[in-house]
Amino acid sequence: MNPLFTALFDDAALFPPASMGLPEALAAHRARRDSALAPLLGPFVCPVSRLGEVTGVRVAVVLPTADTPVPHHPSIVAVEAPEAVPGPVTTYSELPCAEIDAIRLAALRAAGLRLKLRTGGVRAEMFPSEDVLARALWNAVRGGIAFKLTAGLHDPIRHRDPVTGFEHHGFLNVLLATARALQGYDIQRTLADQDGERVAAGVAGIDEVLAKAVRHHFISFGTCSVTEPVDGLLRYRLLPEDPR
Repeated sequence: MNPLFTALFDDAALFPPASMGLPEALAAHRARRDSALAPLLGPFVCPVSRLGEVTGVRVAVVLPTADTPVPHHPSIVAVEAPEAVPGPVTTYSELPCAEIDAIRLAALRAAGLRLKLRTGGVRAEMFPSEDVLARALWNAVRGGIAFKLTAGLHDPIRHRDPVTGFEHHGFLNVLLATARALQGYDIQRTLADQDGERVAAGVAGIDEVLAKAVRHHFISFGTCSVTEPVDGLLRYRLLPEDPR
């Protein structure tokens, strides 16, 4: 499998818009872990309030505030919180895209924290524009910060949702933009590009060395649907075979 896609999809089925029940979401996650989809999967994303109900899977736990205590749980592999503080496991600090600058990123790097960026939600204003996201990603890459994204990235390519009218970023656009930021190129046009074949061709052209550098920064993104992004990779012929 292309290393660009290994463990790229954090399973956030408990969160909107899917909002699955925990038993159903956990069963589906376990089934994927036992299937050919396993190499694509990151951890199961779970709010701290439901952590006690989760067993037998790797968990990224989401805290409502930075000072919410993290209970002891053997399966926790990552913690996500607004303005997070360093902890004993990999920790992501969620910051607004518009507030990402060199000073804040230097503080994260000094604390050993990773960055979490929100790229969508249930209201139009929760979707950062191409220029705002481009600045955030550029600063993160050039500042040596690892990051994950969350919300609004089910589709591989930038598009306008025909039902809501929201402008969604594409995860292939973000992968390609990260690669181009590493190469020193402007990335706003890459994030705005809605030509799926062109974006997919750019991603397919990323060599093994650059792919490793891309994923050193762009760790994963949370998605309430694993099926949709996999469908997208298959649509653009970026997986050697259907893993479902």
